Amino acid sequence: MGRSLAAGLALVIIWMTMVIVMVRAERVNRSTSAGLVWSTAKEERDLLPNVQSLDDASTTDVDRDEIDGGFSSLDGMLQWAIGHSDPQKLRETAEDLKKRQVELQELMERLQTPSDAQLIQIAIGDLDNSSLSLEDRLRALQELLILVEPIDNANDLNKLGGFAVIIKELNHPDTDVRKISAWILGKASQNNPIIQKQVLELGALTKLMKMVKSSFVEEAIKALYAVSALIRNNLAGQEMFYAEAGDLMLQDLLSNSSVDIRLLKKAVFLIGDLLECQLENTEKAELPFFSNRFFLKSVVDLTSSTDLDLQEKALIAIKNLLQLRTIEALVFEDFCDLDGALERMRLQLLDLMVEEYSRDYALDVESLRKEVELIFHRKLGKVTTVPT
Repeated sequence: MGRSLAAGLALVIIWMTMVIVMVRAERVNRSTSAGLVWSTAKEERDLLPNVQSLDDASTTDVDRDEIDGGFSSLDGMLQWAIGHSDPQKLRETAEDLKKRQVELQELMERLQTPSDAQLIQIAIGDLDNSSLSLEDRLRALQELLILVEPIDNANDLNKLGGFAVIIKELNHPDTDVRKISAWILGKASQNNPIIQKQVLELGALTKLMKMVKSSFVEEAIKALYAVSALIRNNLAGQEMFYAEAGDLMLQDLLSNSSVDIRLLKKAVFLIGDLLECQLENTEKAELPFFSNRFFLKSVVDLTSSTDLDLQEKALIAIKNLLQLRTIEALVFEDFCDLDGALERMRLQLLDLMVEEYSRDYALDVESLRKEVELIFHRKLGKVTTVPT
């Protein structure tokens, strides 16, 4: 048999070990008048000397070797085990082990964590169920919101037809369902031209722009976030945006004194993005919207805000506006009073630099303010060289 037998009987080794233990126990029990009960490893170690002395008196050398486990090789152990076993029981044990192995494999498969793609498919299936409760619908959307962040998962959502299902949720009567659906579309579309194209083709932009006007602030914020993500660095998307009067939407937000500051920040950020894209594509005609003096004044007025983040976003937008060919510097000087706005901002930043918690950020914004001031004065013809 040799080692080939050992390999062939791999499934039976556990059973053979049990046989050896049982035989040893049976022989020791027969050799003692009162019998032994083994309950712990410590008790067994304490009793081993007594067992050894009894074996010396009542067993042969071969038996003693067997009781002590003195097998010369694995082959010897296997041969001994087989010789002391019932062949029928041996076969039954092997079959039982195989059966248990299959059951264990099935259990492992059932307990296996599903992949992200499988979880996405489950969530889409739930959303596609018209009888799904509101609680479960929100749960499915929350799961997708987490799952869609990695770009590969966003692409899987696209392949599984999930965007059509999510865009349909933008019409749901519950504001939280609409909000999270817009959030998902925004996350998936960020810096992903493939997803941008797919979502735009499904008609999501028009619905999202209408949601920006929602009286529910959180819904409006997530909708504008999605709009911004959809058209960022996407010329086709931007053309659709302007065709849907996106410029007027932005102007309305800037001129509304009661608008939530978070919504205002997203609007100014989007303006900065659109301007940057315009500067990068010089072959495209500059939109008249950017030259509208009321629009320009609305942007400049944001520099008077006490919120540094909003001020910074406004400065970035002004910096990009000043670099457009069709913008007249005199409009900024006479109608918008950009010089006065920049000076007031400088004084405000000086006060913030005194405070330790705001010093670093204020210094960064001041650096940007100086850059905007320099570009403005150059455009006016007041500066001809770069100061050193």
